[in-house]
Amino acid sequence: MRGLTGSGEGGGGSGGPFTEGPTGDGTTKGPTGDGTGGGRRAGLTGWAASSTALAGLAAFGLFAVSCSTGGTGTRDEGPAGTQPVAQVTPSPTAPSAARPTPRIDAVGLLKADSAVSERVRTDLRPCTGDEYPVDTSYGTLTGGPSADVVVNVMTCGDSVGVGTYVYRPRPDGTYENVFTIEQPAVYGTIDRGDLVVTTQVYGKKDAVAYPSGEEVITYHWANTRFSEQDRVHNDFNRAVGAGDGDFPEPAEPTRN
Repeated sequence: MRGLTGSGEGGGGSGGPFTEGPTGDGTTKGPTGDGTGGGRRAGLTGWAASSTALAGLAAFGLFAVSCSTGGTGTRDEGPAGTQPVAQVTPSPTAPSAARPTPRIDAVGLLKADSAVSERVRTDLRPCTGDEYPVDTSYGTLTGGPSADVVVNVMTCGDSVGVGTYVYRPRPDGTYENVFTIEQPAVYGTIDRGDLVVTTQVYGKKDAVAYPSGEEVITYHWANTRFSEQDRVHNDFNRAVGAGDGDFPEPAEPTRN
């Protein structure tokens, strides 16, 4: 860029200061030599405007860079964006392929089974209406073509078990008796593929509701029969449930 050349009497060389010394008539001469300095002001004004525009563009460029590089500029601290949040629609759960377990007539099965004692079959009557004291459980015990069936027969009055029976399904849809136990206070359940039979143990003076203990026997199916796998004996506290003692009176809280 070329420097500004002064031509007034105050004398300014090429590339000298923008303003010259006072002239004889008390005015300051500009580069036009007309005593008004208007030309120099116009030049300075244009140069300043161009510089300001360039500075503004540079500042805008820095601002754009700071926003686009993910720093801590106004983009980070501004309000949340208005873009819709993507929502994931869960896939529908596939229906279970397992078939429902067919229910059987447990009472009819017991009465037609010669492995059930005559006493149990004779005493097997409805307690109320057509409700028999029979519990039925379905599950896998013997690995048959469908679920095995565990049937527990109880008394109507106090629900004490009198017999537990396991029926294994045949391919033709009939059932065969593969396990029978008949004694007071017996109950069988299915636990993780094994048969668990619990029997209450009573002493001479024990009430029905308060046995002295219990035997818990686990049976596992192998080689076409059940065999004992584990046995646990539990003794109960005879002092609990006597009903002779009273609850103690509540004590007043201690205050400091």
